[in-house]
Amino acid sequence: MIKILPSKWKMALRVIPFLIAVAAAKYLAYVYGWEFLQMNGIFAALISATIFLFGFNLSGVLSDFKAGEKLPGELAANIEAISDECVYVYKKTKKPAAKEAFDYCLDFTNSVLNWLYRRLKTRDLLQKINSFTNVFLLLEEDSQASYVSRLKHEQSEIRRAVMRMHAIREVRFSEAAYAIAELMSFSLIGALIFLKFDSPSIGFFCTLFVAFIFIYLLFLIRDLDDPFAYYDRKNSVEEISLHSLEDLRQRLEARREKLV
Repeated sequence: MIKILPSKWKMALRVIPFLIAVAAAKYLAYVYGWEFLQMNGIFAALISATIFLFGFNLSGVLSDFKAGEKLPGELAANIEAISDECVYVYKKTKKPAAKEAFDYCLDFTNSVLNWLYRRLKTRDLLQKINSFTNVFLLLEEDSQASYVSRLKHEQSEIRRAVMRMHAIREVRFSEAAYAIAELMSFSLIGALIFLKFDSPSIGFFCTLFVAFIFIYLLFLIRDLDDPFAYYDRKNSVEEISLHSLEDLRQRLEARREKLV
């Protein structure tokens, strides 16, 4: 069922089991007379404080999410710039070394995609970035010094982008902030279950509505905290697009066929 739904509704569907549990608990509290709490102004203050915490957490994870959005495109541009130089040298000299260097760019693009899907370790990808130095040695004799210097700059930018993506993927925003938001959310939901309303229907609506919003936001913040979770298709919804890298792979494969 999750696969056939639009991605924007997948997270909402994930909240439904929790809402069923909350609804069952509220029903039991109503039937057995466990609604011993009375409505007062403190509930509104606690809900406002919880929403403030959600806003704090969202602002933190969104900053990394927005920063990460441009990294795949920049990485693709750096790789393609190196491959363009390889094509230039090959068309100029027809030396096999230039074609081998171009093939390495394609192989490295595949390695980046495998790394994003956790099929390759970060240290192995960094080693492949270092190996670009050997590629540049192959091109140095047939390229101008300024071109090689520019390629070294592209190599440095690739390393910088990979390290930034690694930090965004592995470092969580703030576990302490998550903990207090989760504690306040579930405490308020629990309080609403035992809160006596003037009408049972209003009580069910308010309790389920607040529970949906809070639990949904908890899932959303956790999901946004790792925008490169392509390896977790079952649970991850919000991901940064990899179209720039996938399109680059297709372009490089097409250009390789034309290198004769």
